[in-house]
Amino acid sequence: MAEVEIRVHLGDSGLAALSWQGEPEPEALGRAVRSATEEALVGLGLRRIEAAVPLRDVVARRALLRAGFRLEGVRREAQKVEGGFDDVALFARLAGDPVGGPTGFSAVMNSVLPRQRVIAHVLIREGERVLLCETQVKPDWELPGGIVEPLEAPRVGAIREVREELGIDRDMGSLLVVDWMPPYLGWDDALELIFDGGTTRDADLAQLVLQPTEIRSVRLCSLDEAAVLVTPICHRRLSIALGLTPGETAYLENGRRV
Repeated sequence: MAEVEIRVHLGDSGLAALSWQGEPEPEALGRAVRSATEEALVGLGLRRIEAAVPLRDVVARRALLRAGFRLEGVRREAQKVEGGFDDVALFARLAGDPVGGPTGFSAVMNSVLPRQRVIAHVLIREGERVLLCETQVKPDWELPGGIVEPLEAPRVGAIREVREELGIDRDMGSLLVVDWMPPYLGWDDALELIFDGGTTRDADLAQLVLQPTEIRSVRLCSLDEAAVLVTPICHRRLSIALGLTPGETAYLENGRRV
């Protein structure tokens, strides 16, 4: 089996990039990438080595992953090919990255496996009315809450978002709704969680401290009033959440029970 020539392009501050020509056999490429990477990191004392390969090149991507490289991103239509342009995947490995074993394997796979966006909203109610927020950035109203930060528990994210948006600290009650949301307005799909935020009154709204760059106003709305303010999927969600029995959690897809 023919060997593969890997080129190491040295940069500044301990950086380098790998490249090779043609479409080598998978086993030969894998051996060559591992050997060149170890030699460059150890023998040359580099701190970072990277490689950019066409996203469609499965053989190259697998060779880099098996050599301990992690996917850092995709440059869209960054490479000219016959008939158009191709996306390019950027992989990199640091000298201190664990390679092999459970930790190294998990870190590498974590860089390429899907990551789900999670949204934590809070249902605060007064009887059959729910607290809705008019935002500064979009026409539809929504429940208090927002996108959960990386490495943040959804319940903690819900508490943080309510504090940031409304200026109050609220303990979260039970999980009312789990809803899978399909792609929408440029967003990928996501999971929406709705927590029980307890009750409020009209008089309490005057005590809220609204985050001025995010929230324009708030109000308590019936389901009929909410129908003209929120998106259809949100209205379906609210209708189900308000009809739950104590202790019940509803699993939905696109705002509908499954």
